[in-house]
Amino acid sequence: MEKMNHAFVKVKNLVGMEVDDDATADEESFMDEFNRNCTLSTQQRFYGFGICLAAGLTCTLLSMLVFFNPIKFGITFTFGNLLSLGSTAFLIGPKRQVTMMLDPVRIYATALYIASIIIALFCALYVHNKLLTLLAIILEFGALIWYSLSYIPFARSMVTKVTMACFDTEF
Repeated sequence: MEKMNHAFVKVKNLVGMEVDDDATADEESFMDEFNRNCTLSTQQRFYGFGICLAAGLTCTLLSMLVFFNPIKFGITFTFGNLLSLGSTAFLIGPKRQVTMMLDPVRIYATALYIASIIIALFCALYVHNKLLTLLAIILEFGALIWYSLSYIPFARSMVTKVTMACFDTEF
């Protein structure tokens, strides 16, 4: 949260707005109060996780039924991925989820995943091209896998080494 507030202050300075130290303190106290009031029991967290994950996987799978309509496909697939990704916020909390997403280890994977979501929605909603939408969804799926691998220690380096070994053409 501190990194986000610091970035917000930098953006305000860059734009030329005045920075109020009291405003950032109010935002932090609001977030702290919000987190204190939104406590869930362990059972509620597991139910929220399960329901959100099931809804996300269902949306992702149902999107395959409407593949030939790029608008419905792009929205349903992306919404399903976001629900699946958001399901972990029930387990660890939204503040920690955002902190982990902005961790230096996975900041590029997060940025790539968010950019691929935007590209997929752009291709589905504005371009209306089935081939570009399919390519954007493949990019989104690959970015989601790469992002997910960032949570497993040494998984990305292992996948990179295996891929390089598979595509090595030297004999």
